[in-house]
Amino acid sequence: MKIGFDAKRIVRNATGLGSYARTLVNDLSAIAPDGCQLCLYAPDEGRDELRNMVTTAENVQFVYPHSSATTQHPSLINRLRGTLWRTHGIVKQLQQDGIQLYHGLSGELPVGIKKSGIKTVVTIHDLIFLRHPEYYKWLDTKFYTWKFRKTIAEADRIIAISECTKRDIMFYGGVKSEKIDLIYQSCGTRFKQPSTDEERKSVREKYHLPDRYIINVGSIEERKNVLLAVKALRYVPEDVSLVIVGRRTPYTERVEQYAREHNMEHRVRIFHGVPFADLPALYQQAEVCVYPSRYEGFGIPIIEAIQSGLPVVACTGSCLMEAGGNANIYVDPDDVSGMAEGICQSLKGADGREERIAKSRQYIQRFEGNNVAEQVLNVYRKLL
Repeated sequence: MKIGFDAKRIVRNATGLGSYARTLVNDLSAIAPDGCQLCLYAPDEGRDELRNMVTTAENVQFVYPHSSATTQHPSLINRLRGTLWRTHGIVKQLQQDGIQLYHGLSGELPVGIKKSGIKTVVTIHDLIFLRHPEYYKWLDTKFYTWKFRKTIAEADRIIAISECTKRDIMFYGGVKSEKIDLIYQSCGTRFKQPSTDEERKSVREKYHLPDRYIINVGSIEERKNVLLAVKALRYVPEDVSLVIVGRRTPYTERVEQYAREHNMEHRVRIFHGVPFADLPALYQQAEVCVYPSRYEGFGIPIIEAIQSGLPVVACTGSCLMEAGGNANIYVDPDDVSGMAEGICQSLKGADGREERIAKSRQYIQRFEGNNVAEQVLNVYRKLL
């Protein structure tokens, strides 16, 4: 069995889609039957730190355009060539390489792959651009919608990473339930490993962390709604700060402006470009994780936080309860007082905090280990 994977996000994306792809490939490599080869098709080598997170194994190999790696920092022309190869030219290369099944790991499949006879699986993480188009540029929404329509037409099987996403695929794509496999996103166990005292001290000094803080991890964009947590901070004990870790966007200015206007600059810390290696120590020295996103396909930071021993306060309206289980606290994405109350009920010393953490840790075991990879492998077996 020779399986191809869309590996663009594996080598370029440090969070969400990249984490899903790397974890799945690593888990599949460990349980794949003898003779099964996993070929990772990437338009270029991407980032060393991300590519090197993929397990080095005999049954895993990276494949680039024309069977040779492009430069690590490709020019605009090379990037355009890589995009065209990934959406069109790759089909011919897949046929030449003898690929029997191709898995689009980030909601996309090459145009024309259905006619090639290669079996296809696609993982769709979310349809936020259809559910909440207000968070996207008009042209981007049209383009993403076109790609979604083409992909569900090309795919033999569709994997949805949450019940919420499955419902959206059926509603917006008119896809029958029988064509969709609900397989929750797998999560590695790196965050379960306690950071050493040296690692914690190093990270604390590097970021000048406050003594007590709650943490939010994820892109700082309007949909992620971290301003709700900033507003709630006004009703949380004065010695508790908020540490926000994520990519800056124009929305970040709104967050910083609110903090300035309410004299909370000293309590709101924003860190951009944080290396993955620092995240465990950042999580593990916090008291609570807040994840007030209005809409998500799954919510990996919730699982990372629970693995790190934190209670979570998140929002209703999408799939976040599927990710974190019902032992955590969920509030309306516009409920400032509810968010503040949830944080206060989750700080160290609060009644029931440790019991909720223990129940959450038990709940998320379903996303760890090889269980998810085995379910995906069964989808492959049915098709082949």
